[in-house]
Amino acid sequence: MKDDIWKRDEVQSPCVKLCVVHPEERLCVGCYRTIEEISAWSRLTHEDRAAIMADLPARAPRLAKRRGGRTGRLDR
Repeated sequence: MKDDIWKRDEVQSPCVKLCVVHPEERLCVGCYRTIEEISAWSRLTHEDRAAIMADLPARAPRLAKRRGGRTGRLDR
């Protein structure tokens, strides 16, 4: 019961503590947020956080592109 006092009805951060920004897409490779979204997260409204969270799954494919390697050379 005592812990209920500290619980809030807020959208939790999607952070997975893998904080690396993709150099081309400018998205965090762990949570898919932009630097601006990450830095503003604590000040965003519930609605703004929910909107960002809803958009994150659509961002994942932007980081799934292969940049070469062996597979990229075999296609030539």
